[in-house]
Amino acid sequence: MKITYHFQTTFKFSNRKPVRNWIHNSILSKDKIPGTVNFVFCSNAYILEINNKHLNHDYTTDIITFDYSDNLIINGEIYISIDEVKDNAKYYKTTFHNELHRVMIHGILHLLGYKDKSNKEQKLMRSQEDYYLSLRTF
Repeated sequence: MKITYHFQTTFKFSNRKPVRNWIHNSILSKDKIPGTVNFVFCSNAYILEINNKHLNHDYTTDIITFDYSDNLIINGEIYISIDEVKDNAKYYKTTFHNELHRVMIHGILHLLGYKDKSNKEQKLMRSQEDYYLSLRTF
């Protein structure tokens, strides 16, 4: 398993190893094999560029997930806008790190096959996010 962090912004975080272990264990709990997952932390401008280029969407978002998984082996790239995470934390009245972890596990859940297009899918996704957030020990 290889979980890497890349920074296209000045943002840095210090609890990388516990987060890596949490993600690893979350993947294993779904009977999947952790492969390579790259987290790219970026600005709104950067994620807008990714959204335009790859998805033909002309708006910012908090997360874009590219799934390269192969059967049981989970692989992917997860782009996270730190600007959007900060705004969402204020909007939802939570801490920045709680919102960041929610978005990170949201991306992992997409790699595990969860969708969030319909109301039913969104409710399931949110319940899974809440469950995995409750398992954090850091």
